[in-house]
Amino acid sequence: MAPRRLLLVGEGNFSFATALSETLDPSTSLTATCLQGPADLARDPVAQENLQRLRERGTKVRFGVDCTQLADAFELHDREFDRIYFNFPHCGRKAGVARNRELLAKFFQSCADVLAEEGEVHVALCRGQGGTPADNPTREWHNSWQVVAMAALGGFILSDVHPFSCEAVPGYKCTGYRSQDKSFHVEGALNHIFTRSLPFGGLQARVFRIKLGGQWFSLAEPDALVGKLNRGFLEASSYHPIKTINEKLIAELGKAFPLKRLKCSFPLLPQEGTSVLTSWNCDILSAAFWINLLEDNSNSEYLTGGATQDIEDFLVSLSELSLSKSPGTDSKEEAHEGIYSQAKVCLRPSLLVHVQAIIQAPDFLPGSLHILSGPVFRKCLILPFTMPAFHETLFILGFNQNLKDGCLQSLLDHLKGILDSFLTQTFLEGSKLSSSVEFVIQPNGKDYMINVKSHSFGPDRAKDLIIGSVTISATNIVHKDQCFVFVSMNLDLLAMLVCGISDWRMLWTFDNRFLKNFVSGKLEPFKSYSLYPPCFVHDISFWLDEKKGFDELEFHTVARAVSQDTVISIQFLSRFQHPKTEQVSLCYRLTYQTCDKALTQQQVASMQSQFRKEIQRRLHVTPR
Repeated sequence: MAPRRLLLVGEGNFSFATALSETLDPSTSLTATCLQGPADLARDPVAQENLQRLRERGTKVRFGVDCTQLADAFELHDREFDRIYFNFPHCGRKAGVARNRELLAKFFQSCADVLAEEGEVHVALCRGQGGTPADNPTREWHNSWQVVAMAALGGFILSDVHPFSCEAVPGYKCTGYRSQDKSFHVEGALNHIFTRSLPFGGLQARVFRIKLGGQWFSLAEPDALVGKLNRGFLEASSYHPIKTINEKLIAELGKAFPLKRLKCSFPLLPQEGTSVLTSWNCDILSAAFWINLLEDNSNSEYLTGGATQDIEDFLVSLSELSLSKSPGTDSKEEAHEGIYSQAKVCLRPSLLVHVQAIIQAPDFLPGSLHILSGPVFRKCLILPFTMPAFHETLFILGFNQNLKDGCLQSLLDHLKGILDSFLTQTFLEGSKLSSSVEFVIQPNGKDYMINVKSHSFGPDRAKDLIIGSVTISATNIVHKDQCFVFVSMNLDLLAMLVCGISDWRMLWTFDNRFLKNFVSGKLEPFKSYSLYPPCFVHDISFWLDEKKGFDELEFHTVARAVSQDTVISIQFLSRFQHPKTEQVSLCYRLTYQTCDKALTQQQVASMQSQFRKEIQRRLHVTPR
């Protein structure tokens, strides 16, 4: 839908307003403003001619409007502009970059007061001023106007950028260069389009109430997983690309194998139920998120201020949890009536934990492909393609030992063909995402890792990614003559590869603009609505407690929790040992950057300060 209310600020001779007004639909309202008063423009014949033409067309003209104080210029009923234009802003005369950054920052903060919720702010800047990779040549960051960082102060993100074309608005003459009647150098100029960001820091850890039999229990969402539990990406009503890629994968395999889809439980495991993990990968369990499940006979409102989420569809039985009475324990929960026992549980780190229960079930069908899909959670180092939460789909096939080689090869051939077809696609606009799939044999000589060499994130970002595994299992007690193959796939990585999504965090965004890219259920190349977000770098050093040791995985997990997943890189810089005390100090570099929200330098500084406090409390180190 075309914008209905337009606001122009910082007009010099009103030539842009005049040219733009000639291109607008009659139903569109245009308000043109300038900082000067009428007397200041009285001796400018070009301005007077343009003003006359604007008045004849019914355009609203306002004088003395400060673009950094727009709320003062427009009453509440006269705001909600769909688009705000500011062409070639400048403080005047020989103002340096610092003053012009300040002008932009105050302008964006002012726009937040008068822009419609889904409105746009258009800012045209001369070549190099913006400080983004779109500029050619790109200025050094410290010598630019840092337009994206300034916009973040008003809660805006850069959603598009394209060349500024004077030809598109015939008659426009940009004046005011150094407060003179001279034009700016518009060759190579860019128009930057900003939109509102979701508010940063709005997410709080939720508390879930889970019904087991006739009893309610509560559990708190871990800080490092805020906003990632129970999102429902795989539910029937979802059109999330993770769900779409899973359905397409299952449908293609269904052409070669009979299918049996299984229902996936809420991702909790009792402490006793984790022993099955050790037979698959002992490292998985050490990286699990452990939480307390509290028996809850209250209304639980004290836990979240009423923001609880009830889940009755939970398949773990009460007896499995081995709840232990804990009266007399010195805990915060003890003071709350109705909570009197707890159990240690972990969030499921892999769907492989369900394998034994599936193949030992009386309705297990050898020869059919059994399918289980759901979210899994595990602590991990902060790296570009590792994620603490992702969606896994598990294919389980049982077959007679005599048919092992043929059945296994058939499954691998079909799977490779499907993945190759997904990962090599030519889209309507001619873009091509090309990747190659390879099954890499493991040292045990029988299992495989599913490896993808991808060019989906640009020619300079070829990556070798492990998107799944194939595990061959021997016979078991129930099916003595059967052999089993388990294929595990990381659906999040697969969706990223297929759709060209370079940042896994985008899959978890609450911004509706992400899903609008996939509303048809088709897998189209993703076009980001947040371009060139700035990076902020902070170093931290601390003394170790030699008695406690140092857990680097927990260090990364605390950084993830405190920063709300805005830390994208943690780099080890140095180790120092004091020559006299022999105490050891480590130094790391943290890089902060968002993919979907406005992030300011002040917010990062606050998070870094909180991070120092948290590692001291949780890891028993002493920040320097």
